[in-house]
Amino acid sequence: MSPLALVSVSDKKNIIPFCKELVEQFNYKILSSGGTAKHLIEAKIPVVKVADFTNSPEILGGRVKTLHPKIHGGILANRTDEEHKKDIEANNLELIDLVVVNLYPFKKTVDQGAKWEDVIENIDIGGPSMIRSAAKNHKDVSVLVDPSQYQNFLEESKKGELKDSYKAKLALEAFQHTADYDTAISNWIRKERDLQSSKYIESYPLIKTLRYGENPHQKAFWYGFSNIGWNSAEQLQGKDLSYNNLLDLESALSTVLEFGYTEKDELTTDMFASVILKHNNPCGASISNSASKAFLNALECDSVSAFGGIVAFNSNVDGETAIHLKDIFLECVVAPSFDEEALEILKVKKNLRILKFSKDQLPKKNQNSTKSIMGGLLVQDNDDSEEKNENWISVTNKNPSRQINLDLNFAWRICKHVKSNAIVIAKDQKTIGIGAGQMNRVGAARIALNAAGRLCSDAVLASDGFFPFADTVELANEYGIKAIIQPGGSVRDQESIDMCNLKGISMVFTQKRHFLH
Repeated sequence: MSPLALVSVSDKKNIIPFCKELVEQFNYKILSSGGTAKHLIEAKIPVVKVADFTNSPEILGGRVKTLHPKIHGGILANRTDEEHKKDIEANNLELIDLVVVNLYPFKKTVDQGAKWEDVIENIDIGGPSMIRSAAKNHKDVSVLVDPSQYQNFLEESKKGELKDSYKAKLALEAFQHTADYDTAISNWIRKERDLQSSKYIESYPLIKTLRYGENPHQKAFWYGFSNIGWNSAEQLQGKDLSYNNLLDLESALSTVLEFGYTEKDELTTDMFASVILKHNNPCGASISNSASKAFLNALECDSVSAFGGIVAFNSNVDGETAIHLKDIFLECVVAPSFDEEALEILKVKKNLRILKFSKDQLPKKNQNSTKSIMGGLLVQDNDDSEEKNENWISVTNKNPSRQINLDLNFAWRICKHVKSNAIVIAKDQKTIGIGAGQMNRVGAARIALNAAGRLCSDAVLASDGFFPFADTVELANEYGIKAIIQPGGSVRDQESIDMCNLKGISMVFTQKRHFLH
């Protein structure tokens, strides 16, 4: 008896040559319905329609086609179970050996901005049911859910009887396919109706297995989406990205995005930004009137730490900028675009990873960030809400000047991306000292102020959290700091305010903190 294949696909890529080979090489009989049956018949492939097979018409506008005992009985029947054999004979069931099903384009419909009603109609019911039935009974039935599986299935079939391990692998991929589909549906309903969910469910396909994780003895895997984020960035040259590269690139780009992001010369005169990052912390940042000047200013902050670092730009990288990049050892450079001249100059650094990351590939704002902990996952909103300077308040007798205000704004935006406790010293729209990840705030301030040294005169200081004591203000005054920006909110705020007034320092409260752990 000829083996029977049930074929019902939304994505019809390669389905005709695949079914032709099933029929011609392996003598399969094809069972199909709806648009798939029409597609195959037009290609002169013999097809038995599901409605004829079940002796039941499609109803409810096609919502019910394959939900029938003859279909699911033919898929789920255990060929060696005596009770199943009796049911097969009593109900005249024809056994189905292969299920080839992929699902209605739910995600694509959502991405196109379709109405609620249209999205609902693209929730597949019969397809997942057949996939799950076949995957459950994978000992007797093979299930294919993606066109990329077709050729391998044909090659395995040519070897003779399919191995149990191969059919189990197909079952795994099938259940992952339906789980991913249901995840997309549940998350869409939650977001569209603004519902609180009792479960956090996400589904990310495997992009690649990385060489290793943070250290060579750690295995690492990269999961994500192909149309957005780092997997959609165009790598123009260099070695494969590592686990640490990806973490640092994420931090560098999120920092430079504070100042806009464009492939064209649409930035205001002094908003060309460059950030140099090392071990997930900025070690230099600047905004200036060109990408080249911004990079050189950022490099001045800590040229030692910049060695082996990551550089991010918010604008096109030109030849002049590339000449400066060439002179230092770097792991990665990311920007919205690169001139051909710049790429030619950087070719000599063959291991340097160069990534073109366009504005269209940026994720939407207000998404979640996650961190794993033992036995669980922490989920929070990203800290990417727009800063509203009108909420800032000057709390000292002395108000900051216009230039000081510009530096305060710049320092605050950079401080947001430095590991807490974080202190940033800035002057003339560039960092001159950064203290990151210290156990106490005055310790972070001491590191930043020492790094800046004599450049601190007339500079500003940003702190990601409030001052519990006035000691940081006293230290800042010793170095010549003229203004401080911090969230405020300590029960001892007045002590810091009083100290600023005593020393002639301006202080601004943002009324929002930016801890980064």
